[in-house]
Amino acid sequence: MGLYDYSVTTITGEEKSLKDYQGNVLLIVNTASKCGFTPQFEGLQALHEEFSDAGLTILGFPCNQFANQDPGTDEEIAQFCEKNYGVSFPMFRKVDVKGENAHPLFQYLTKETKGMLTNQIKWNFTKFLIGRNGEILDRFAPQTKPEKLKASIEEALKNT
Repeated sequence: MGLYDYSVTTITGEEKSLKDYQGNVLLIVNTASKCGFTPQFEGLQALHEEFSDAGLTILGFPCNQFANQDPGTDEEIAQFCEKNYGVSFPMFRKVDVKGENAHPLFQYLTKETKGMLTNQIKWNFTKFLIGRNGEILDRFAPQTKPEKLKASIEEALKNT
């Protein structure tokens, strides 16, 4: 199975195939509303505004697996992201990103990429950069700020 074989559910409950994003560069991020890294929403939104017309799509997946840092409902999370950070990139229903109940997309992403000590996602705001062809190009640690991804994103956008 490849990336485009997966379906996800938007934060408003709509089923969406990742095939819909084929041809775009994707940045897939597991997010949280009450985390020390939550201000990264601002940087992610800035990347969205700068590069979406060039073909970048950021996909945010709230997760409550790390210190209960996203306990709200999908509706509360959506309102928080929009009100506090002006998030206008696609957000999806809250998912598990590790363990036996991990969403199949995150099982795939972690199986296909190497983390520092383990392949499992260790915290909120782990980022996966996906090329236009669905290939995983890179994985970035939670502490890597979105603005540090610009060169990698620009390179991915150049490659068709």
